[in-house]
Amino acid sequence: MSDPAARRILLAGFFSQLLCLGIARFAYTPLIPLMSAAGLSEAMAGYLAAVNYLGYFAGALLAVRLKNWQWKFYAYRTGLVFAVLSTLATAYSSDPLFWGLWRFLAGLSSAASMLLASGLILQQLAARGAKAELGLHFAGLGLGIALVALFVELLSAAALSWDQQWLALSLLGLVLIIPAWHWLPAPLLLGSGNNTDSPALALPRSFLWPLFFMYFCAGYGYVVTITFIVAMASLNAELTGFGNWAFFALGIGAAPAAIFWDRVARRSGYLVSLRWALLLNALAIVLPVLWTQAPALVFSAFLFGISFVGCVSLMLTMAGRLLPAKPAQLMGKMTLCYGTAQVIAPAISGYLAKQSGSFDSGLLTASAITLCGAGVLTLLIRRTASDHLAMRGGS
Repeated sequence: MSDPAARRILLAGFFSQLLCLGIARFAYTPLIPLMSAAGLSEAMAGYLAAVNYLGYFAGALLAVRLKNWQWKFYAYRTGLVFAVLSTLATAYSSDPLFWGLWRFLAGLSSAASMLLASGLILQQLAARGAKAELGLHFAGLGLGIALVALFVELLSAAALSWDQQWLALSLLGLVLIIPAWHWLPAPLLLGSGNNTDSPALALPRSFLWPLFFMYFCAGYGYVVTITFIVAMASLNAELTGFGNWAFFALGIGAAPAAIFWDRVARRSGYLVSLRWALLLNALAIVLPVLWTQAPALVFSAFLFGISFVGCVSLMLTMAGRLLPAKPAQLMGKMTLCYGTAQVIAPAISGYLAKQSGSFDSGLLTASAITLCGAGVLTLLIRRTASDHLAMRGGS
């Protein structure tokens, strides 16, 4: 973008993703094996992941209910503080109740970056007459995952304990909060009508409910791999030492994914692109069960990064195009479906792993549910083939 102010706004979103998603949310995944030294079991890891997504669920509810742009802005900044606070506090406690509290606050911060920041950025870009693109914003998600994977690998090689690593990550968070806080200015309110979201046209339930169910399935498939990929490697002697590198590959795949899927949508439409993303996601989830060697784990993680970001970015972009007057409301409702699955799935998968000694059953279940979502989407595509709701992603 030629407008320096617009670039800073997008970079604010980028750094908020690094902080709220990369550190506050996803640092937990590569640190699960190390936290076992403090008494963290597979089942407890699953329950804590469920609590994290309960926080994300609560944040999505807040995003749906907040109508005033100024309050959304305050909630976004509060989320940034929660991201740093929850990361720092995790280093000073090994009590499951306190861990649960910090994972809940981290979930709230994730919603602030994914939903509130997305809406605020779109509002700021529109007010400045800039093109509404979120590719750079979502690139922070993938690079954040890659960053924490590399960070934990390096700190583990330096023999830092789990709590020392959380402390180091919180110091990094203090650096990232500066541009995320200062480069996203208060909403531009050009008139009284801009203080709140304006009324939006209703979409038919026959379109929305299948889409919501599909996104629930996508959320279930997403959370099992993203939470347990490093722990999976630690349970397999053939994969020892590859868990963090697989997580790094996941982040590298996720970083350019939003831009890639935008281009696919221009050719095929959002619904068809979503189906491809779901099918790739289902394959990525089940691949480590079918092929247990290290190259499969790394390739699966890379493919998973590409596909899960595709599901999220396509859905949120589609929400903005379907209801341009009220994007945050539809984004929030979609995320409630996604978040509901993410509360349920980690607890179930952690329990299955504890009973069986592996994550295979949890991965097979997640892949099957993801395929179910792709099937529902196929029916929706056939029903809306000649309708504007299956629009393409062009300008």
